[in-house]
Amino acid sequence: MKKNTVKRFDLRPLKQLSHPTDIVKQFTPNWFAMNMGTGILSLMLAAFPYRFEGLHALAEILWIINIVFFVVFSVLFIGRITFFFDSIKKLLRHPVQSMFLGAIPMGLATIVNGCIVFDASALSGAALYLWFIDASIALIVGILVPFYMFTSQKHTIEDMTAIWLLPIVPAEVAAASSGFIIPHIAPLIGRLVVVLGYVLWAFSVPLAFGILVILFLRLAWHKLPHKDMAVSTWLTLGPIGTGGLALLLLGNDAPAAFKGTKLYMYAATARAFSPIGGTVIWGFGFWWLIIAILMTLKYVREELPFNMGWWGFTFPLGVYTASTITLYKVTDIGIFKIFGAIFVVMLAFFWTLVTSKTVHGMWHGYLFKAPCLSAETGLPEDVEACVEN
Repeated sequence: MKKNTVKRFDLRPLKQLSHPTDIVKQFTPNWFAMNMGTGILSLMLAAFPYRFEGLHALAEILWIINIVFFVVFSVLFIGRITFFFDSIKKLLRHPVQSMFLGAIPMGLATIVNGCIVFDASALSGAALYLWFIDASIALIVGILVPFYMFTSQKHTIEDMTAIWLLPIVPAEVAAASSGFIIPHIAPLIGRLVVVLGYVLWAFSVPLAFGILVILFLRLAWHKLPHKDMAVSTWLTLGPIGTGGLALLLLGNDAPAAFKGTKLYMYAATARAFSPIGGTVIWGFGFWWLIIAILMTLKYVREELPFNMGWWGFTFPLGVYTASTITLYKVTDIGIFKIFGAIFVVMLAFFWTLVTSKTVHGMWHGYLFKAPCLSAETGLPEDVEACVEN
């Protein structure tokens, strides 16, 4: 009894680390998934389809906290690049952890959108510039990581999971993000951003949907992935949610941006098509949502080990929620309002659960160990770690 008590209350922060600099050395981009989850919750609380006093203020507080997280994580990751550059090379060659580079631009996108949603006067003027940075990072990750997949990494269909989507989806997240800022910038720049938004959408969505087809085949052939990768099933909602959301937002923004130009007729067509396209994609996502829930219930029967991959419960559901609420605003169909509210409540529950476990892991220090080891990835223990030991 005494031994258990000592173990429980010996709360020495970072006690798992041999030296404090290991925080920098072993920092990996999957921490930016915390930005993604916190940021999307703040945006969805602000967009909650039913009015509750104080909800918007709470959402803005979470958004500010998210900015702090992003700055801290960026400093740590830049420090790793600067002082442990060789470990970055290993990160790029790792078949799992390299995928999480996509979390960086997706986390930044929630901050860009918040500049508009929360009307932050100090940052709203910088939203356009932040968006260009975000879109550029998304394009780089969307090319660099697949290139390493094709040339340096080892992949098999049996080991494949939905994390293949992580480096692909950021471009369409940036496309959806453009829909937030277009109404707040000059029409001339707005036209450029609309065009770039559609380009980013095309850069990502067809490829992401192709990966979903392969994932369906993999699940049919090799059944469910290892329980360490159980949450990855929810990642399927990411490209579906942002794909539909981008169509809805860009279609709504295009007519105003191209008013008075010869392209206005095409912009008006985009606006007419967007509710149809958004609804069709939403229906596709609903199938994957039910599958994700059923798979999770099956996994719950086993003991699911916590890892940073649990943040996959949040952002994909969050962007699917954003698509749902936007569909309600566009179509005024009440069922989307009800589903949107339900999804926000689910998102808040998942965020609370995962945040509590993450804080516990941070306090004890074990989450600062390189998460590319087998306990985090579900890969065999002899897979090369993403940092120098």
